Amino acid sequence: MGVVIVEVCDGNAITSLDIEEIIENEFPEVAVLMNECLSFCGLCRVKPYALVNNRRVFGNTPEECLDKIRQTIKEELAVYQ
Repeated sequence: MGVVIVEVCDGNAITSLDIEEIIENEFPEVAVLMNECLSFCGLCRVKPYALVNNRRVFGNTPEECLDKIRQTIKEELAVYQ
């Protein structure tokens, strides 16, 4: 089980990337959960975003968001090292 949880709304633009495979391959200790809705009404239509241990991370493009997700994961994992 991961010590970091990344949650993604399946209606979000970030799903244009295979975020689940990308993140779980790079960070085996991270679990990616795809959800129907994360209850941030409208945010998924405006910008790509995800929740990393309940912290909102977003970017202007899916690629920028993915980079920010990676950075947030590294910050979260540093707590456990």
